[in-house]
Amino acid sequence: MTKIRITKEFGFECSHALKNYDGLCRNIHGHSYKLFVTVAGHVLNQENHPKDGMVMDFGDLKNIVFNEVIDKYDHTLVINNNISDEEKEHYKKSTERIIFTPYQPTCENMVIDFAGKIRERLPKHIELLSLTLYETPSSSAEWSAADNQ
Repeated sequence: MTKIRITKEFGFECSHALKNYDGLCRNIHGHSYKLFVTVAGHVLNQENHPKDGMVMDFGDLKNIVFNEVIDKYDHTLVINNNISDEEKEHYKKSTERIIFTPYQPTCENMVIDFAGKIRERLPKHIELLSLTLYETPSSSAEWSAADNQ
């Protein structure tokens, strides 16, 4: 059987601030993120099956990524949890949508987090191969299963 890769693109708006960063990104700022999710599996070859000819239904992949990433991060402020309670309260007063992460919310750390969340939700016969998260049109971070075995 031949293994096939499929990729789906997603977009979301998100802001963050990088604690202790030595440049402008220490301030709250936003990005129009693009996320490319690539999975692999064998093409189903079952005549009259609703998923015949597919590795995975793109709609099913969309639902997983929306539930684990897009619905949570779109139009949300992401802040490192390693701040004082006073700072947390300040952020909570400034926005309704906020996520405190146990990591510095860089593009690199976010793509690692997303990979773990998506991987857990995929069907057993589908392998997560890679995620590429574009923070800007020319800057991205990529997580690859081959690099993380």
